[in-house]
Amino acid sequence: MKIHFKFFFVLLLLNLNFFICTAQNKKLESLALYLKVIEKKFSVSFSYGDKTIENIFIEIPQNLQTLDETIGYLKEKTALDFRILDDRFIVIKSKNTENILFENLDEVSVRAYLTSGISKNNDGSVTIETNKLGILPGLIEPDVLQSMNAMPGVVSVDESISNLNIRGGTHDQNLILFDGIRMYQSGHFFGLISAFNPHLKYKINLSKSGSSAKYGESISSIIDMQLPNQITNNFELGFGMNLLNLDVLSTIPLHKDVELQIAARRSTTDFLNTPTFDQYFKRAFQNSDLQLITNNNSTVTTDENFSFYDIYGKLIWDISNKEQLRFVFLNIENDLTYNESFVNTPSRNEGLKSELNQNNISTGITYIRDISDRFKLTSQAYFSFYNLFSINANIQDQQSLTQENEIQDNGYKFDADLIISPNTTWSNGYHFSQIAISNLENIDNPFFRRFIKQVLITHSMYSQLNYSGENFYLKGGLRINYFEKFNRFSFEPRLAFNYKFHDNFKFELTTDFKSQGTSQIIDLQNDFLGIEKRRWVLANENTPIITSQQLGMGLFFEKDNWLISSELYYKKVNNISSRSQGFQNQFQLINDIGNYEVKGIDVLIHKKFKNIKTWLSYSYSNNNYIFDNLNNSMSFPNNVDIRNVISLDGTYTYKNFDFAVGFNWHSGSPFTQPNGVSSTGNNINYEDPNSSRLPNYLRLDSSINYNFKIGKSKATAGLSLWNIFDRKNVLDTYYTIDSGTISKIDNISLGFTPNLSFRIKI
Repeated sequence: MKIHFKFFFVLLLLNLNFFICTAQNKKLESLALYLKVIEKKFSVSFSYGDKTIENIFIEIPQNLQTLDETIGYLKEKTALDFRILDDRFIVIKSKNTENILFENLDEVSVRAYLTSGISKNNDGSVTIETNKLGILPGLIEPDVLQSMNAMPGVVSVDESISNLNIRGGTHDQNLILFDGIRMYQSGHFFGLISAFNPHLKYKINLSKSGSSAKYGESISSIIDMQLPNQITNNFELGFGMNLLNLDVLSTIPLHKDVELQIAARRSTTDFLNTPTFDQYFKRAFQNSDLQLITNNNSTVTTDENFSFYDIYGKLIWDISNKEQLRFVFLNIENDLTYNESFVNTPSRNEGLKSELNQNNISTGITYIRDISDRFKLTSQAYFSFYNLFSINANIQDQQSLTQENEIQDNGYKFDADLIISPNTTWSNGYHFSQIAISNLENIDNPFFRRFIKQVLITHSMYSQLNYSGENFYLKGGLRINYFEKFNRFSFEPRLAFNYKFHDNFKFELTTDFKSQGTSQIIDLQNDFLGIEKRRWVLANENTPIITSQQLGMGLFFEKDNWLISSELYYKKVNNISSRSQGFQNQFQLINDIGNYEVKGIDVLIHKKFKNIKTWLSYSYSNNNYIFDNLNNSMSFPNNVDIRNVISLDGTYTYKNFDFAVGFNWHSGSPFTQPNGVSSTGNNINYEDPNSSRLPNYLRLDSSINYNFKIGKSKATAGLSLWNIFDRKNVLDTYYTIDSGTISKIDNISLGFTPNLSFRIKI
């Protein structure tokens, strides 16, 4: 018996050893990575929730030739349900839908809409995932807001991401959310680069029409930036630099259920002078008080200092399988100071300091509770503080002007999502908002002080139903706002419909009604040192609630890596203030209430080759004002009426290199020419408002990235070239008068601007 037992034991060890060796030789791969291989091999796209495929590893098969064989193998090995919608799109869900929480899947219509990381959704919105975003022309980093300029229907009339004009709207009419919290400051360098760290893993949803009913306080577009919300239990550290700033970010597991995300970015502009900084400084401060003093006064010298920074932190705590707590913090700041002193004037050796500071501090806490497998509650309390402060010291007149614009925005939100079926979701919610805005002006010689503070409290409720069928998608909702100050209700229906009527064709219809109680105005063009001229105000008896109606229709064709889309739209915005439009003509000091209408079309032609992506976009719009007391109540072109916009871009990937080149052209914006001076010689007589056009705008950009490794760390080096031909595009033209003489002032675009970057991830 002992001999037989020993023989059996040795045989068992040999078989066990063979099994272990065989298992070790078999290659296990994460399902997420294998799905990308399948997508590339069979030209298909998978749609799934992150948790659905999380921590699933499989053996990579070697002998599967067809998509059907591959899907059958995955069904067998993963116990997941693979639902084939058509010859391109496949939805992955868990089979055990009764015992797990349903997840709202992104209803993606087109992946790689322009480049990788950009998707077009069935409700008409566009999703940008910055950690997957491919290279874009002229961008050294995946700038959150600059990347949106590549979208059809999005343009900046003055090259500023603090002035994004989306389908004819002004920037203050866009709702910018950072993890659900409204942002009132969006730019560093006073609008030339995004104020949001580009290396965070954002999932950004851009909605131009047919937006969800849960969004309020916007009559134009929604820019919803969502930060990572899942615990990874992996330590990450990354840092980098370019010719404008340094940054560092990290993900730190504190416990298996607690994780901390931190990031910080600071400019090098106050201690390192680079060609990039010189170009940005020249562009940001041209025609400002700082530039005019430096250029026009030989008896006064200035010593300027400029810097910016942003700090981000997010704490993720999974209290249990059904409860999550999230805390987020963001601080953004721009700071400019300069000293004025007399030159070679012994009798006058005094100096005065001018400064401009702009900052936004936002914080919020979110609690998520899974009541059941199909019902989820989300609650958030938030606070957002914005401050724009300036001291304009006039050394010649020994006078100082202090100006301040301050916002305190706090509130809370309750949202409930019910999964009625795998294809149907019902969402409801209540939002409370209290916004207080104050404006201060103070002159010391002679003494003058004006301080105005207003408060607007809004209660909002919404209900929305989402349904995704075999060939169509429907999202319909209603939002009801109650403005306490005006004792007024606003009823805002929203609708998005997408229908696939052929294998390669889709039809899209979107519409929404919206309202907005906040806006930005300009009192004088030299306010806040002539740099950040706009100040936030609340609706009041003189500035009513702004409302809008919008309708969009689109047709999409997709086949053999071709995408052709055409979207028609109409938008009407009511109750805008003439002071919010930045007039620099005969209407500059006139306060009136009016509206504008935009009619336009956005066309996109996109083609993907093996390693090449190219796209051509064209936008046409006709944007006109109508004011009751301006221009004899006749319509005239909007200040941001850019009729034609053309963009031709391409990207190419070769081994570890990524290349991008882009051509941008648009017709000139309108302006008003003078027609002599008044009889007193103190005022300018103008021609018909906005009856002239600036020269056409033209710019060529390029970028290159090289990805490599330093030991086990991933690294990227990049070079970007903005405005390669150094074309002096005129962005704005206005006129001033002095002693009866008219002077023309041009605002010139950013010139040839190179930038270098290096980044490493440990």
